[in-house]
Amino acid sequence: MSGTHDLLTLIKAELKAQSISYGQLAEALGLSESSVKRMFASGGEMPLSRVDEICRVLRCDFAELSRRLVEARPLRRELTLAQERAVVADDKLLLMAICCLSQWTAEQIGAHYRLDEAEVTRYLAQLDRLGIIELRPLNRYKLQVAKTFRWRPQGPVMQYFREEVMQDFYAGGFDGEGELLMLVHGQLAPAKARELNERLQRVAEDFARQHLLDQKLPDAEKRQYTLLMGMRGWLFERFRHLQRRPNVQS
Repeated sequence: MSGTHDLLTLIKAELKAQSISYGQLAEALGLSESSVKRMFASGGEMPLSRVDEICRVLRCDFAELSRRLVEARPLRRELTLAQERAVVADDKLLLMAICCLSQWTAEQIGAHYRLDEAEVTRYLAQLDRLGIIELRPLNRYKLQVAKTFRWRPQGPVMQYFREEVMQDFYAGGFDGEGELLMLVHGQLAPAKARELNERLQRVAEDFARQHLLDQKLPDAEKRQYTLLMGMRGWLFERFRHLQRRPNVQS
């Protein structure tokens, strides 16, 4: 969907919300109603000067309309393969991406990691170009990914974690304060497995929500945790030769 189409759709929605008909808009603009209808028709054209005039009728400015247009766009649920490759090609960029997904401020990132202000700015700009954030003045940013965002299961980022991170993560004893490692195996009906997956997703959302709430606490009262959850139909490879094959009826 093009940006122009989105803009026209937003203006039409605002006209409807304010109960302004095409005829009333035409009168306010000094145009014929047919001319106004052509502007809003599929493939119609509307110059910026006309948008400004319509904004005056709607009692809003173009900046406000642009902001609402950006907010109305659907957030990314995942990146393209090319975008993920760009993220894992630079360790610092990957670190910045993870920090931004955790909604750390630029100041927090600079305080925790060996990145000077120029590097933080440069990497934030790269994440903006990749569509992960919308960079704003003073290195503030807004996430452009949905709450349901996930790295591609078989994509470059998850492959990087499998090869470079998993062994390091599981090397820990998981016996510290607030730590836990459990391995549970069982048989479930597919419907119940989906239901359990939804509950696990809510746990992840609770983790993310608590992270945001604790952002305001002093660093001395916080500790960095990583939550990793996974669920799949799987049998350990070394057990496969012990598994009985189902009886085949002749």
